[in-house]
Amino acid sequence: MIEPKELLVSIVTPSFNQGRFLERTIQSVLEQDHPRTEYIVIDGGSTDNSIEVIKRYQSRINYWISEPDKGQTDAINKGFARAQGGIIAWINSDDTYNPGAFSQAVAFLEHHPEYAGVYGDADFIDDNDQIIGRFPAAQTTYFKLRRGYVHIPQQTFFFRKSFWERIAPLDISFHFAMDYDLWVRLTKLAPVKYLPGKKWANFRLHPDSKTILSDVECWPEMLRVHYREGGKWFAPIVFKSQLRRLVAPILTLRRNSMLRSKVGDSIHGKFQ
Repeated sequence: MIEPKELLVSIVTPSFNQGRFLERTIQSVLEQDHPRTEYIVIDGGSTDNSIEVIKRYQSRINYWISEPDKGQTDAINKGFARAQGGIIAWINSDDTYNPGAFSQAVAFLEHHPEYAGVYGDADFIDDNDQIIGRFPAAQTTYFKLRRGYVHIPQQTFFFRKSFWERIAPLDISFHFAMDYDLWVRLTKLAPVKYLPGKKWANFRLHPDSKTILSDVECWPEMLRVHYREGGKWFAPIVFKSQLRRLVAPILTLRRNSMLRSKVGDSIHGKFQ
């Protein structure tokens, strides 16, 4: 079991000009039932109504700042540098948590010290919080990650700060695959656990989201991790990246269709 002082959960929200979704993100953090939560919001100098939204909740936010930064990855690093919790996570400013996520994640990590992190399931939601699909989450390992089988919904991932301190910071040259890079480095040290049926978060898909706009650009960054770790060109992840590039136009049409219709049971996203 982990020490009581380590049961503090530190949540970081990196944000930039996401004022129309940011309030729902903040509310989903503040409405959690876990009694020991630290919340940090790092805004990149938004010019929309984001600061107005943050100020409405600033009495319940432990720390926030709005200043120009070097992007999402830089903002996450800033937040984690201030985090005091033994368990840390980040939630993007257009995604949301479901009730009970923190307490369930903490309960697992408290009783399973052999794991560096834990994650659950996530739904895809639209602009209006309506469910339009489900993230294809599954158990993964260092070796599966190296092959390109990710299957971790970042929104549901909680991990121990003690491991973060051994691998920090995130590489700010990564704009899309910073989470994949983190998971590869983390699982090289210790395993992570998937808890099926634990629907902890919601992954918002909308026309302006990074996942919709720049999904294909994630694969070259994943390949950088692959080669950095000693990977060869003749490997599953290389073939998957090439296939992805070929079918990208079809997948984009499918996603756009799903967003328009607001229905769908699944989506072939970047982690499929």
